[in-house]
Amino acid sequence: MKPKYQMTVEQNIFVAKRNIIDYIWKSAKLEGFAVTYPDTEAIFNGLSVPGIKVNEIVGVNNLKHAWQFILDNLDYSIDLSYICKINQLVGGDNLIVQAGYLRKVPVSIGGTTWRPDMPDESQIKEDLSIIHAIESPTERAITLMLYLMRKQMFLDGNKRTAMLSANQVMISSGCGIISIPIEHQRAFTGLLVQYYESNDMETLKTFMYDYCIDGIQFDPVQKTVSPKPDKEDIER
Repeated sequence: MKPKYQMTVEQNIFVAKRNIIDYIWKSAKLEGFAVTYPDTEAIFNGLSVPGIKVNEIVGVNNLKHAWQFILDNLDYSIDLSYICKINQLVGGDNLIVQAGYLRKVPVSIGGTTWRPDMPDESQIKEDLSIIHAIESPTERAITLMLYLMRKQMFLDGNKRTAMLSANQVMISSGCGIISIPIEHQRAFTGLLVQYYESNDMETLKTFMYDYCIDGIQFDPVQKTVSPKPDKEDIER
């Protein structure tokens, strides 16, 4: 899978920080949070926002902290403990029960009768090892994200955790940012349910690649070539 963007890590970090409020807002909307972009911006900046539920304010702030964590820890390889840490940040301040720990009880998913298996730590580690072997960083990130969403390792916050984990891979490779545009969230949710039921992620991977990768195509750095001095300049 060819990268849609080819940036340096520094450039990709710049893009992430420049648009971080937008990414948080879209992620919050995907979870059903009733927040507008101005609401998200105000919460991000520590301002009070009347009329917004406490759990939604906490949820936005937790996404802010989780984003800060991955941007500060791009040098680490994504493993199970790293993913658990992201979920702990996503679910902090009592937003998610047992945030950061693999669930020990069965769960159901809205919109489908399919139920995920109980998470098995050794199997997850083996699966992550296989995903890490994918050569293309973009495909590796999307595959990781979809795997974690279907695995439902935690009691809640699985989509947020999965997307943040994938973005650590994307940013550390200079490949852009995964973010689900508002206008494509309904289609994404429908394809996600199909993937849950079939365990075939190919259609959703293509959708993600086509519509859900953001970035900036920076111009190559132009090298400045000094003009050769003429004979009169040398004699001076």
